[in-house]
Amino acid sequence: MNRKNTSKIFEILRKGQFICSNSPSEEIKKLYDTMDNADVFDELYEYFLQINYQLEQGDGYFYFSKHESNADLERKIEKAFQWIDNLDFFKTYDSSFDVGFRFTPSEIHNQLKNNADLKSKLQSLSKSKSNKNHLENIREIVKKMVNEDFIALENEISETYKVLTSFNYLKDLINQINIPENIEDEIPE
Repeated sequence: MNRKNTSKIFEILRKGQFICSNSPSEEIKKLYDTMDNADVFDELYEYFLQINYQLEQGDGYFYFSKHESNADLERKIEKAFQWIDNLDFFKTYDSSFDVGFRFTPSEIHNQLKNNADLKSKLQSLSKSKSNKNHLENIREIVKKMVNEDFIALENEISETYKVLTSFNYLKDLINQINIPENIEDEIPE
């Protein structure tokens, strides 16, 4: 593993971003292919562990995890709620919204006319931004997902976005939540 790639990998992951197999960036795809080699991954894992970063591999993506104190728990829970709300919004727009899905904010905006649930969820997500129109609010939600590296702008002219493999991280997070169906059956009398 050459130092130049290690440095690039570190610079990307330390910002909380992902290295995804389906990124529109050729550089990111090359880094992913490099890291996808088991020997290289093991070498990088050991290297980053020495500087208190834990390299993790998901389904088509890599990221850093870091052990944090319980004081950060509230911040993490709030972030997870935001991700769940965003995922719910996009799944309401199109139930097939998943890795590789392509869309434009205008397509979502057009669905607001026929989908009261989607409109309600958009209003809930953008309640503090009441001075903006619906399309601006949609773009802001998409921008957050881009900044968090779950979605990437694929075509600037048509404003087409692509869902990255790091989206699996959100799905995995939600799938870890276990809510019993009959809670009263589990409580002894």
